[in-house]
Amino acid sequence: MNEKVFGQNPKKASMDEYLTTERHSTSRHEFVDGRVIARAGANRFHNVLAANTAIALGSRMHGHKSEIYISNMRVKLKNNYVCYPDVVVVNGEPSFADQNFDLLLNPTVIVEIVSNQTNSSDKTNKLESYLAMESIKEFVLLKEEEMRVEHYARQNAKQWIYRIYNERDDVISLESINCKVSVSEVYASVKAKHTELSSKAVN
Repeated sequence: MNEKVFGQNPKKASMDEYLTTERHSTSRHEFVDGRVIARAGANRFHNVLAANTAIALGSRMHGHKSEIYISNMRVKLKNNYVCYPDVVVVNGEPSFADQNFDLLLNPTVIVEIVSNQTNSSDKTNKLESYLAMESIKEFVLLKEEEMRVEHYARQNAKQWIYRIYNERDDVISLESINCKVSVSEVYASVKAKHTELSSKAVN
């Protein structure tokens, strides 16, 4: 979740125009209701968080019918939205928009990394789009500057359980892919400040 609008008037395009251009572009752009929005580059700790998470998940998913994608997989959400999550897990057979296999339609778990520079309205809009996606069973938000994990777990079409983890020995349980990952693994080698919020479930 490292998007920024470059310029005051983002380009307008159709989905087909966006995909044709994006597939030949050297930089990445997201597609939001006809607007083409450039993504900012990721810094050292952003990349470490994404790698740590993918490695931790991958080490526990041997034998599972699952696939993990890091940073460069386009995901199509509802409301005419295409984005590049930091980590995506598909449990079962992945489904793609076409034979290019680069526009995923059925993510199971999404992991996004945010910083203090992330636009709050962009964060909110993207979160709502993720939670509206039927295939997504869990959404994990990692804070870059502080040790804080926000975990949304789907219970049914209208209910999610929201948990916050901010202690190194906290364990994040991703039931949809049968994986458990510790906060210490995710934040290994990352200089993030400790928060004082107790890690309790909020229903």
